Amino acid sequence: MKLQSGYLTDFVSLIFPDLCQACRVNLVSGEELLCTECRYNLPLTNFHQKPDNIVAQQFWGRINVEAAYALCYFIKGGKMQHLMHQFKYKGVQKIGHLLGNIAGEQLAQNPLFNSVDIIIPVPLHRSRQKQRGYNQSACFAEGISDKLLKPVVENTLVRERATATQTQRTRFLRFENMQEVFQVIDAQQLKNKHVLLVDDIVTTGSTLEACGTELLKIEGLKLSIATIAYAE
Repeated sequence: MKLQSGYLTDFVSLIFPDLCQACRVNLVSGEELLCTECRYNLPLTNFHQKPDNIVAQQFWGRINVEAAYALCYFIKGGKMQHLMHQFKYKGVQKIGHLLGNIAGEQLAQNPLFNSVDIIIPVPLHRSRQKQRGYNQSACFAEGISDKLLKPVVENTLVRERATATQTQRTRFLRFENMQEVFQVIDAQQLKNKHVLLVDDIVTTGSTLEACGTELLKIEGLKLSIATIAYAE
């Protein structure tokens, strides 16, 4: 039966091949989501080894952050853009878990991130989450959780109002667009905790700053940040 099952799997793969989510070539046996070449050539930042990295610098003088990190560089037209498109708009949630696992392995090497108590994904507004079917930041957070062995808490920080896309906005307009968007529901749960705030892509950091501003109102809370990618 196992032999027949193997032949059936090979036949189905021949008719409906699994494709690399970054470059769209056929995956071979043992590959999942990414081909070996794309996985090996992910544009990793290694920011977990650089405390004063460019993501951390974005928050200097804005909010008090223990550590900040992005797993990869986001380059327009690059493979990371294709990968994120499949993840955010084509429903391939497993991409978030995979990238979260890679990030979690890196963050576990840094004592600052290793001291995290709780992981909180940047929330989507309920209308956006209903439309998409999932929160991409939560998928990434779950992947990190697998490696850091820290819980993901989704309903403590909520997005009170929907906002327009940030893509074409200047840094100042992005900041204004995010004012009074987020609210903490259960502050007691986060009191004296080290929170890892997780998002998908960081550009100006306005969304993360807005979330962090609310979280840092909680007594004794320490804040760190992790994202999938950094886009200049």
